[in-house]
Amino acid sequence: MAVRVFAHQDLKWTDANKAGIRLQPVRADRDNGLYLGFLAFDTMATTGVHQHTGPAFSYFLHGALADYQGAARAGDMGINLDGSTHDAIALAPTLLAARLEAPVLYPDDGDTQGEAIHTGARGGAIVNRRPEVLPDLNIPVDALPWDGTTVAGLQRRMVFDYAGTGLARRCVQLRLLPGTRVGPFRAQGLIDVYVVGGDLSADLDFARSGDFMVIEPDAECALESRYGCLAFFWLEGPAVCSQTGAALLAPF
Repeated sequence: MAVRVFAHQDLKWTDANKAGIRLQPVRADRDNGLYLGFLAFDTMATTGVHQHTGPAFSYFLHGALADYQGAARAGDMGINLDGSTHDAIALAPTLLAARLEAPVLYPDDGDTQGEAIHTGARGGAIVNRRPEVLPDLNIPVDALPWDGTTVAGLQRRMVFDYAGTGLARRCVQLRLLPGTRVGPFRAQGLIDVYVVGGDLSADLDFARSGDFMVIEPDAECALESRYGCLAFFWLEGPAVCSQTGAALLAPF
């Protein structure tokens, strides 16, 4: 299917291989280390030392996680890049909407069996080649400015443009005012969507607050919101207007 909606109430919780941590996956690709879905932590639950080999995103819906850099809290988008090495602990019951884009290394003697916190977790030698670079990019999303767009009723915040990663991708937050329609457009790469609040439809597929939407590469669709929508979009390529060829959801 070109567009799929995953209602949050239909997703199944699974215990991770670390005490006090649970996963509620939309996508869990062990071979490639890809994950989309929720993560939940009990107070004082810890991830264990690990190293990211590519981008990982955690939008904090509730609670806080801390590592040696400091703490990220509700409303922050936490981003870990290639080489980020840390051990995170939950300071309170914590819920994240997460997207993992690469495998994660744990020490050779670490437990990577069962439902690992990081899909695609594997044992390996951890060498922090840039110890002067702190492991987290924590962005208070609500402090970011809103930009207007060429689409009436559509506002955009650039959360992360993947600068320095070598990847031509974007993470943006979009706000659709009630009655807004965007497109039709063609997705030139995978688009993952997390609906923070409101309603969002892609033709016949309808998502509500707390739901995920996945738009496959080469899918052609239009987005609409009847009552208004706030959502995060991870774009692995431009969403190109079917009529003009212009990038609609984020600049590339």
